[in-house]
Amino acid sequence: MATKIDARIFPTAIVYAKRRMTQLRSSHGWDHVQRVTCMAERIAEAEGADPDIVRCAAILHDIARADEDASNGAMCHAQRGSELAREFLSSLHVDPSNIARIAACIAEHRYRGGGEPDSIESRVLFDADKLDSIGAIGIGRAFLFSGEIGARLHNEDADIDATRAYTEEDTAYREFVVKLRHIRAAMLTDTGRAIAEERHRFMEDFFERLQREAHGHA
Repeated sequence: MATKIDARIFPTAIVYAKRRMTQLRSSHGWDHVQRVTCMAERIAEAEGADPDIVRCAAILHDIARADEDASNGAMCHAQRGSELAREFLSSLHVDPSNIARIAACIAEHRYRGGGEPDSIESRVLFDADKLDSIGAIGIGRAFLFSGEIGARLHNEDADIDATRAYTEEDTAYREFVVKLRHIRAAMLTDTGRAIAEERHRFMEDFFERLQREAHGHA
């Protein structure tokens, strides 16, 4: 059986993760990790997952995001992050079985339907990460990102199927249509599904209101 993770590991992990993420856009910066960690801890408690494994994995889950950005998407940040986490935690002499569990969570947090993550801890991190993309926070992040790339405020009249990412048509509304409205169905835990349901309804109401206001009807 794995030993309990030394509490002193967590502040060290935070310093390491923040340093690895200094070059990221604000829409995917350190505050994203803070929110994901809080949500992961909440879901872990409700679902009976190991809180220490979940917390450590959440702190480290995006440590290779900048590497993926630099490679223009050729590198998978989840897989590379898992490798970096193994190296980092090994340097701190964390129990090997705990390292394996944390690394698996990080590797699987980007699961795209090719096989559900094996452990409850991996499913918790997956849900926590995806939940930060929807609801009020998700809408805020979508608008922040669209501003970072110089996109329009709204593009209701655009043919979404003909729009491309990272262009002026890559608006928050496009993000909702193409990605965010599908996240509710991807949740892997009962707790995640319940939270996603409420956040999904909020997004629907918001974008319906945005449509009306764009035409002066609200």
